[in-house]
Order: sequence, then C-alpha cells, then structure tokens
Amino acid sequence: MDFINNKSYRADLNYVRTFMKMPLLDRDYEAEITQLWHDKQNEKALHILICSYIRLVISIALRYRHYGLLLSDLIQEGNLGLLQAAQRFDPKREVRFSAYAKWWIRAYIQDYVLRNWSIVRTGTTTSQKTLFFNLNRLRNKLSDLRSNLINVEEQQEISKTLDISVEEVKNMTDRLSHPDLSLSMTINDLSANNWQDLLSDTRPTPEEVSFREHDGRIRHTWIMQAMSCLTPAEHLIITNRWLSEPGQTLESLGQELHLTKERARQLEARAIRKMRYFFMDNLHEVRQMLD
Repeated sequence: MDFINNKSYRADLNYVRTFMKMPLLDRDYEAEITQLWHDKQNEKALHILICSYIRLVISIALRYRHYGLLLSDLIQEGNLGLLQAAQRFDPKREVRFSAYAKWWIRAYIQDYVLRNWSIVRTGTTTSQKTLFFNLNRLRNKLSDLRSNLINVEEQQEISKTLDISVEEVKNMTDRLSHPDLSLSMTINDLSANNWQDLLSDTRPTPEEVSFREHDGRIRHTWIMQAMSCLTPAEHLIITNRWLSEPGQTLESLGQELHLTKERARQLEARAIRKMRYFFMDNLHEVRQMLD
C-alpha cells in the first residue's frame, strides 16, 4: 500500500516530524559521545547518539517505501541497524559514526525488504541482493520501460555493470515482472473457483483416521502384553527410553536405578530380546489382529 494512503500515515508523520527536528551532532561532540558509550557503556550517551541519528534512519527508510511496506516497519528495522552500529562502532576508527551507521541501517532495511517484499524469498546471495536493489535504476538508464521485459543487450549491459552473470539478471527480471498471486483469487473472470480449490487436500480421511486409531490401539495392547514379562527395571527402561517423549538417556536411567550406564544398556538389550521373542511366539495372532 502506498505510504500516503496508509492508515498509519498520521502516526508515521508525527514520528518523522519529531525526530527530524533533533539536532545533528557536530564532529567533536559525536566523538565525545561515542567514546563515552564505548568506554563506559553510558546509557545517556547512547540515548543521545540514537535520537540524533534516527533522522538518518528515516531518510534511508523513505527510499524503500515504494516496495509496498509500512514506513513504520522500515524505520523500526533501520533503528535496529542503528543500534547494531552503536554496539559495534570503535571510536578509534578514523571515520564518523554517522558514516559507519549508514551501512548498518541500509543493510537491516534491505534485509527486511527482501524478507517481506515477496512470498518467495527473492535475494539470498550478495549478488542477488545487489541486483534486486539496482535493477530498476539500471533499466531506467537503458530503456524507456515501455515493457517489463529486458532485451538481451540490456541484460548483458546490466550483467557487466554489476559484475553478475547474465543468467542471474534474466532470472531476477522474470521474478520481478510476475507479481505474487493470492490463492484466494479467482482463476479467471468466467470462473467462481479460487486457485486454492485446485490444491489437493492432504489431510487424512475419516476412514484413514479410524484405521490408524484402531491399529494404534492394537499395537498398544500387544506392546503392553510383551512388557508384562519384563522385570521392573527393564519395564522402566523401555517405558522411559522408547515410549516417552523425549526419551531418557541410558546415563540418566542408570542414575535413577543406581546402575552404571553399561548395566542400563545391558538391561535394555535383554528387555528388547524378551519382547522380540514374545512377538515371534505370537506372530500369527498379531497378524490376524492387524489384518
């Protein structure tokens, strides 16, 4: 939705006006504040630093509002980038904090745009990210944009300019020229069906649910019968290790039973053998119950 038409426009505007009135820090005062925060973790110094450069966040966020995202969300992400810059900035660097913070603010906002602009994640690699945010600008230089498509010569020129393969340029162009479709949209003007109506229902049918519950009850009955031949210690090990979520480790079971881990493993192996022999002795009956 366009920024002007957004319901939160007034709140965004008040926020913007408030922080755009904050004075910028001169070089000397900025150096003093960043040093105080870096050396002594002085929260008042951090507050001054952040509030003074939220206007920088706002100016960068405004450049990305045409991606259809809320300005308030873009500013929030930019503020996170500003905080990250404050945490990482070293006053010993021969660079102003404002210049250092720009990189972090832009990085956080761009990552947010890439995560939320499309249902399908668009840019994952550095080259794809660079292409995503520079494609339209380069297209403006190369063509009159009467078509969303970019011809082969333009693809090659963009590829050369950004040092990215032609294939990546083509894939990104195709991706950006086809907007996401909602599953709730009708298939066409002549049909009342939605796209989601064409999706198969992967949920189990009532019959399948009934069969699973029936088989589950039978398995539980036979497991309980097989475990009736176990000693109390073996019964505890099988129950807590194999029939519980999450299962206990042999080490913890050994501590509970005052046994070594190796002894607990031996009891587990013996219990499994007893249950296996029980099932083999009653194999015919088990198959009849499950058929």
